[in-house]
Amino acid sequence: MTSSRLPGKVLMRAGGRSMLDHHIDRLLPAGLPIILATTTNAADDPLAALGRARGVDVFRGSEDDVLGRFAGAASNADLDVVVRVTSDCPLIDPALISEGVRRFLELDDPDAHVSNVIERTFPRGFDFEVFSAAALAEADRNADQPLEREHVTPYLYANRSGRTSVHSVAQDLDASRYRVTLDTQEDLTLIRELIEVHGAAALNASEIVAVLEAHPELAAINAQIEQKKLGD
Repeated sequence: MTSSRLPGKVLMRAGGRSMLDHHIDRLLPAGLPIILATTTNAADDPLAALGRARGVDVFRGSEDDVLGRFAGAASNADLDVVVRVTSDCPLIDPALISEGVRRFLELDDPDAHVSNVIERTFPRGFDFEVFSAAALAEADRNADQPLEREHVTPYLYANRSGRTSVHSVAQDLDASRYRVTLDTQEDLTLIRELIEVHGAAALNASEIVAVLEAHPELAAINAQIEQKKLGD
């Protein structure tokens, strides 16, 4: 709730539903347990309440040590495999997540890191990472840089352990220039347009990209926004 660029963003609404509701709606078809890993801040009490009302497990931890919060959530739920997604992606595609999990399981490698964010061909807003709970726990034990604690997975994809193997999920069409993530007022305007005018809550990633391709005026709404860099 204390986002620096758009405070309260995940409870802002589009099509009569909060962005966090849209996010949960999109995750459910993947058929995986959902854990809302929020902070212990009183400001995030409404998020915990929404999660519980939706039947989602809720884990609360440090605002700044996000790695510790994720590791605690994974340990508390006794997970073997973790899919990391962020709630500023209200239109995330469950089929992409399922594909990432399938790829991870096929590799049969506890040090594998499967993601569509290292080699970016999908728009921002469809991001996911898949890794073992054991690798996450090791990162939590050994990561000692503030950036690694704040952003959860830099320790993994930088191969600090010397064992991590990174595997990208990519598509032939490079749509990385588009933003369907929620971080600014312009992002909010675009996502509301996509949901309320173009029915994006029922569209997959390819169909949402097709809408942006067909309506360049939509993509122009937030084209000038720069993604915050790690450490900002």
